[in-house]
Amino acid sequence: MINFLNLEPETFGLDINDTSLKIIKLRKKHGFLRPVSFNEKEIPEGIIKNGVILDEDAFVKKATEALASVKGEKLRTRYVIASLPEEKSFSQVIQMPKMEEKELESAIPFEIENYIPLSTDQIYLDFKEINSILGQYDHMDILVTAVEKTVVDSYISVLRKADLIPVSFEVETQSIARVLVKDEKNLKPIAIVDFGGDNTVFIVFSGHSVRFTSSIPVSSRQITNTVSEELGITLKEAEHLKAKYGIGLSRIDHRAKAVLKATTPILEALVQEIEKYIDFYSDHDFYEHFLKENGKKNIEKIILSRGGADLKGIDEFLRKNLNIAVEFGDPWINFPEKLKAVLPRELREKSSSYITALGLALGKADDD
Repeated sequence: MINFLNLEPETFGLDINDTSLKIIKLRKKHGFLRPVSFNEKEIPEGIIKNGVILDEDAFVKKATEALASVKGEKLRTRYVIASLPEEKSFSQVIQMPKMEEKELESAIPFEIENYIPLSTDQIYLDFKEINSILGQYDHMDILVTAVEKTVVDSYISVLRKADLIPVSFEVETQSIARVLVKDEKNLKPIAIVDFGGDNTVFIVFSGHSVRFTSSIPVSSRQITNTVSEELGITLKEAEHLKAKYGIGLSRIDHRAKAVLKATTPILEALVQEIEKYIDFYSDHDFYEHFLKENGKKNIEKIILSRGGADLKGIDEFLRKNLNIAVEFGDPWINFPEKLKAVLPRELREKSSSYITALGLALGKADDD
């Protein structure tokens, strides 16, 4: 369906990852933006791995099922904004002399070869200028994102097979930050830890932009698999126990002890990776001209994101082991407070798992 008021097609956000598809469509109703369609469809193991679609036919089948069974309003548009995997992308802040956009388009491909392990003919490039919070400088800070062409082309192919029209793509880190950072602005650097089903995405956001990203091979699914093996139960039963017990302090039930035993080594590995990236960020120059204390860019806090972060006790575990403030992200922080009163119960209860899809949809709404 085309919205003839602004001659732009109505779109929806589609979050694609190894374990699920998630859909959100936004529209302004009664004076404010709100979700009008949403859905989640589980992806069986083996269809997508590390962001690469291995079985296109199986993916198309699941996508078609997800589109046909959305909650709320029926989807009457085929125009989609889809996510791209962090594992197959490269983001880098680079410094350029002041110049016009057309000059940047010519200069950036040559400059970015110094930062990424692929040649420019193997990637698609996107870039945006990062506006300074504290004033103007005699140069430009540019956030450049590069994604392997083979990955993007495969996503275009499967979406078209699912009778969808891709309007644009966005690396999931940009979508996550758009949702969880209030007004997309934070004076001090903050870290966002997206503990997902298939991997963990680590993001540093500062000023008006993402500054640093990395994919960590630690996931909520690893915990589920280990609990399943420890107790000899199905993955569905293990998922239930993980949600019930988490890593809280009460350890009376032997099943709770099994969850703790399975969870602790995995979260300890996560802590080590986060520490490594915090140190790397603090010690390197990402063209920030502010916010340094004692010569370092100290991370102010960690925001936890997505479904895997619903593990009970994970915030306290990270707070204790990293010695830094940790809080759960609010997916609706950039929406009017009155929205929460009208959110469908299912969407409200599973808000954290829809963050990337929401960010994709919200980005297009912001553009409009």
